[in-house]
Amino acid sequence: MKRLLSISLFALLGLVTCWAGAANVSKPNIVLILADDLGWKDLGCYGADLIETPHIDRLAQQGVRFTDAYAMPVCSPTRGALMTGRHAARLHITIWAEGAIEGGPKFRKLLPGESLPQLPHTETTIAKHLHDAGYLTALVGKWHLGDSDYYPETHGFDVNIGGTHWGAPQTFFWPYSGSGRHGPQFRFVPHLEFGKPGEYLPDRLTDEALRVIDRAGKQPFFLYFAHHSPHTPIEAKPADVERFKAKLQPNLNHQNPVYAAMVKSLDDSVGRVLAHLKKRGIEQNTIVVFVSDNGGYNGIDKTSGYTCPVTNNAPLRSGKGSLYEGGIRVPLVVRWPGITPPAAVCGEPVLITDLFHTLASAAGVASAATASPDGTDLSLLLKNPAAKLDREALFFHYPHYYSTTTPVGAVRAGDWKLLEYFEDNRAELYNLKDDLGEKTDLAKQMPDKAAALCQQLHAWRESVGAAMPTPNPAYRPKPQKLKK
Repeated sequence: MKRLLSISLFALLGLVTCWAGAANVSKPNIVLILADDLGWKDLGCYGADLIETPHIDRLAQQGVRFTDAYAMPVCSPTRGALMTGRHAARLHITIWAEGAIEGGPKFRKLLPGESLPQLPHTETTIAKHLHDAGYLTALVGKWHLGDSDYYPETHGFDVNIGGTHWGAPQTFFWPYSGSGRHGPQFRFVPHLEFGKPGEYLPDRLTDEALRVIDRAGKQPFFLYFAHHSPHTPIEAKPADVERFKAKLQPNLNHQNPVYAAMVKSLDDSVGRVLAHLKKRGIEQNTIVVFVSDNGGYNGIDKTSGYTCPVTNNAPLRSGKGSLYEGGIRVPLVVRWPGITPPAAVCGEPVLITDLFHTLASAAGVASAATASPDGTDLSLLLKNPAAKLDREALFFHYPHYYSTTTPVGAVRAGDWKLLEYFEDNRAELYNLKDDLGEKTDLAKQMPDKAAALCQQLHAWRESVGAAMPTPNPAYRPKPQKLKK
């Protein structure tokens, strides 16, 4: 069983960089920043009101902001798809790692589709492709794709700081661990053992990310900076919380000042990374991508001290775990100096798997070009945001239960979107151009359109070998109460 690389490994990185040579000078550095549970409307450049994100907003002013970017509805499936360019349904990673092991309540109508709790070593990640192309590859933050036998360093990463099988720390304040139902060390962030009281995890992870950039020297680097923020527990620095308490108004879309403060720290982290790239004189040769792993969590987290939802995804419907827009539509901003026009907006639907192909292409990694049929290189859109991709549809598959959904699949083709619920084969049809909030189901009014999209969805599921839920033999309908 391989163990995590310690931070002291940085002392050896000079040996790694020696052979990089002048041939790598023209290769762009890549900084991929992944937020955790950040909603589509949780950034200033996407219309947030209470929340302030000046650094990410500035990044959007320097590059392309995508309005119709999609991820999987929960964390591990998105992370697997991002790393491999392969759809979560094809990977058979359709729920978070712990959920794949633990299953769920036994009284439900369906047994969920089988999902792997780890990313198999038969899959080749973007990190492995880039490592083989001469890049220094580093993961800082959340991994959530398997236990120590499947940690980042077994998947092409030279450095792993914080990546483990857990989906979130027990607390965002040092030492980041605490008691839970799995024991006194329920959740932890390895390699950050040394800290001081009051140290805040996003700040510490940013410190480590800047060290990675420094240690890369002249070697091109791939920094996968996967923040835990703003996932639960909703905790923020007290001074920032007070700032947003003072700003709170009843008419604002967002009502949780602790969440707003948490997103501020995420934005501050992005600002520090951007400033460091500029300080080192490498910003013009560095691609920066900012994206979220799924829609915003619109449940209630008592840790924050508030009984209002953590965030509000309106005008989108629902949130994390759902295949309505609030669960899968995410913010995506890309800055590629010399390629992306400033302050550009792209409305073309894109998927998280596309980033794999885009980054591999940018680095000149030909071996990744045919790695997966589930994504496409977005370079065309980055150069010309008004362009169109040669793609018929985007597909989604979530054969599990969650607080926001029962097992479901979905397809978006143009402005049309269909959801198919597996418990009763019910279909819902929406026109997103006219009805972004998915309030008016057109399935009964347009049965032919619904049937065509259902057929398209079924064909796709068969082509990727998607795992489907099965009838639960232990299912017993809840008895109906008699009306008096």
